[in-house]
Amino acid sequence: MIDLKLCGNHSLQDLQRSTQSGANYIGIIFADSKRQVNPIECKQWLEKTKKLKHQKLVGVFVNPTLEEILTVLEHVPLDIVQFHGTETAEEIVEFKLLTNKTAWKVIHHDQDGLDQMRKFKGVADGYVVDSKVKGAWGGTGKTFDWKATPSYRKEAEVQGVPCLIAGGITPNNVDQLLAFEPLGIDISSGTETNGEKDLQKIELLVERLNSK
Repeated sequence: MIDLKLCGNHSLQDLQRSTQSGANYIGIIFADSKRQVNPIECKQWLEKTKKLKHQKLVGVFVNPTLEEILTVLEHVPLDIVQFHGTETAEEIVEFKLLTNKTAWKVIHHDQDGLDQMRKFKGVADGYVVDSKVKGAWGGTGKTFDWKATPSYRKEAEVQGVPCLIAGGITPNNVDQLLAFEPLGIDISSGTETNGEKDLQKIELLVERLNSK
């Protein structure tokens, strides 16, 4: 199965359902968002959730200060910090030196997406390619032209890092994306019903990934 990240978990139930799915990455948003989570509350949820050995916990931030990240790390044992804003390579290098944590960078798909990706070569430990929507950093439920997926995959392979495709993916359209052979997918609202993780949708998604 290709790498799967279930993101936007914002309750104990969400976390438990996502971890039970076997997904490689469990995403939690600490940036300003309708799915933003309080780190102290998140710590309490994690204490009641049995994470599988292979699973990594990903914290999502948008243009954070180092202090903001360190505050979250005091309470939540993140494996990966995902930078979703306009952070520079220099800022991410500084963060990595001070925390010794893995860093992912989000690339908002555009005609210069690959050039942006190359700017972080040797700095980013992984990428998420998301739709570019004016006035939003992510979580829009909008897809981009998935024909670009092989180019992003190839650049990630050159850099030797993971690369997940995000934006508007659902169990019903994931087969269209899989035709372009992504290294991984990052999905949030596509596995939800009324803002909560939906076990049936998660199971259907995993079933379709396993069939490839």
